Amino acid sequence: MSPRVSNDHTHRVSVLVPRPFAGPLDYRSAYPLPPGTLVRVPLGKKEVVGCVWGPSAPSLPPDLRPAPPKRIVALAKLRSIEGLVEHMPPLPESLRHFVDWVAAYGMNAPGMVLAIAMRVPAAGGIKPVTGWVRSEASMPAGFRLTPARQAVLDAVSEEQPHTVTELSERSGASAAVIRGLAQAGLLEERMIDRPSVQKRPDPDYHPPILSPNQAAVAEALVHSVQAQRFEVTLLEGVTGSGKTEVYFEAVAACLREGKQVLVLLPEIVLTAQWTSRFAARFGVEPAVWHSELGHKTRRETWCAVESGQTRVVVGARSALFLPFTDLGLVVVDEEHESTYKQEEGVLYHGRDMAIVRARMARAAIVLVSATPSMETLANVEQGRYRHEQLDARHGGAQLPEISLLDLREHGPERGLFLSPVLCDAIEKRLEAGEQAMLFLNRRGYAPLTLCRACGHRIQCPNCSAWMVEHRARRVFACHHCERVEPLKPVCPECGAEHSLVPIGPGIERIDEEVRARFPQAKLLSMASDTLTSPAAMAEAVGRIANNDVNLIIGTQIVAKGWHFPNLTLVGVVDSDLGLGGGDLRAAERTMQLLHQVAGRAGRGEKPGQVMLQSYVSDHPVMQALQHNDFQAFMEQEAAQRRPGFWPPYGRLAAVIVSAPKESHAEQLARHIALNAPEGEGIQVLGPAPAPLALLRGRYRFRLLLRTRRGIAVQPLLRRWLGDVKLSKEAKLEIDIDPVSFM
Repeated sequence: MSPRVSNDHTHRVSVLVPRPFAGPLDYRSAYPLPPGTLVRVPLGKKEVVGCVWGPSAPSLPPDLRPAPPKRIVALAKLRSIEGLVEHMPPLPESLRHFVDWVAAYGMNAPGMVLAIAMRVPAAGGIKPVTGWVRSEASMPAGFRLTPARQAVLDAVSEEQPHTVTELSERSGASAAVIRGLAQAGLLEERMIDRPSVQKRPDPDYHPPILSPNQAAVAEALVHSVQAQRFEVTLLEGVTGSGKTEVYFEAVAACLREGKQVLVLLPEIVLTAQWTSRFAARFGVEPAVWHSELGHKTRRETWCAVESGQTRVVVGARSALFLPFTDLGLVVVDEEHESTYKQEEGVLYHGRDMAIVRARMARAAIVLVSATPSMETLANVEQGRYRHEQLDARHGGAQLPEISLLDLREHGPERGLFLSPVLCDAIEKRLEAGEQAMLFLNRRGYAPLTLCRACGHRIQCPNCSAWMVEHRARRVFACHHCERVEPLKPVCPECGAEHSLVPIGPGIERIDEEVRARFPQAKLLSMASDTLTSPAAMAEAVGRIANNDVNLIIGTQIVAKGWHFPNLTLVGVVDSDLGLGGGDLRAAERTMQLLHQVAGRAGRGEKPGQVMLQSYVSDHPVMQALQHNDFQAFMEQEAAQRRPGFWPPYGRLAAVIVSAPKESHAEQLARHIALNAPEGEGIQVLGPAPAPLALLRGRYRFRLLLRTRRGIAVQPLLRRWLGDVKLSKEAKLEIDIDPVSFM
């Protein structure tokens, strides 16, 4: 139990607590506490764990610095700190400054950002392990040395402490005998050092044989690490060019410098294959950080990172909030992925905040992608980032041949979704003993269910979205609020029986069609519904690698980074899927996703083929994919965005207003719009109903602030929204640099 602070309180201490307040709260303490100290403080009727906070990060630009508190409470009226959090080190200064930065940039409550970094400390740290050694004290007068006591004294060491359990096993004596010797002063308690949760990776364990191009790029990354200064490098390379092996050389250089490495992946299911490749290169697996870890592993990893024992961490975006004390390199793999954007709660972009974390640590950072985001390419163009390229596949493998299947000419049979041309190609690959993959980025059986009698569509009552049929689970599910209902035998609107029909395909429906078309195929479906953990994904990858599977059907999780040498054909069922709607980045994201999917084919010795089913084969995305000209497509996209100063040539911030009643949400949104900022290079669009106008039972309206690149949006938003009064039911959310416009 931690000691309670004395009642003689004389010092004002600023404590940030994991609650949505505008800043730290003041408490009294009997003595000054340094920033970073973890403390237990009263908050309302509860006690919470907070962190003693210092001044904001000195690197915060003036536009992001928070306003000073409006009122200072007298010291005598402050509540007292209850005590310190035992067995936990202080939060490092670099992490505290990073929390300030993420809060200020994203206009998030700093306490809620702190909550991400405090999940392990708030749950209680790792209790120290104590053991016993033989003391130098003489035998007390009258103390009887029984055979059991003598056995313990013979088993105990004078230097190396042993736990009670270990001493019992070594001596055969009970715990009561050991406690008796301790009470007599013949045993002395000592702390036992915990072994490291991760063995040290060996940078020279198994160096790769690199091509001249790979070696030159690797050398540039190594120099960036050795310079021990902040520098951003884009590592761009075609799919299969060996980008991972190349940046592993930067990791090795960082390890030789004795510094820590953070590698971010866009999906936790990717960690299994990545850690295997890391172990093959460095002899041991790295520490892993993501939401699927157990509490014990999280606590041990957190403390090992803070102490410097753990040198390499690979994880999801939340790994940015680990307490690194000597960070030398950050890698953001697949930097273009939209999954790096946290869309709920604390809103931030993992890639962008990784750059901030690296800058604060004066560390090198490498952004890795075969299809870089337009934001990253713009920074390269403006000279802010270095650019290293790998133009060829490793080991002589060739890029796949990409062809378009115009479904207006080569359409499937009625009620089916695979073109006969694609089916014939699959048949030939399977007969040749090769593997094929079908890609459709849509979970479930069908995205829409319609009544043939009255036209009713099965819709989620909580969201303006259709319920998706999941036939394998026999449910309708909303993919936005996770509402689940059993499959209905009759239409809920008109009561007609057997009138509900599925419209359009999901991955389950393609699986059904494939099983009927290729009964001898060894099938595997890969989607987030079926592969829910890194372990499940590792098992699936192992089956593919061992050729236990020859036909894979998958959603977007099959598009990222997998290396299957015997996979020679990729068929995309609905290439046009992501091109609809008014999303600014729809074409860019579709291009990136399909380019990545296509890159799974022909990565070994056998040539690869990609077939894209499309109804709009003349679309710029389809033409760029067919001619394998990602650069020309991105240049065309940039030319369309520059004149209207759309990102990355301008700034965006979304303001989302929501309430349980539509009229209340609309009224508040219109009131906010009346005071919208104006000026040269500033424009406010809206309010308008959000594309998902109803989400989880709340009606939503959006406003969009757009500015020229040199105008900071945060000060405009603070002045604009600072005095908005919200009712208890209304919510206002700010999304800086939005990725999704739903």
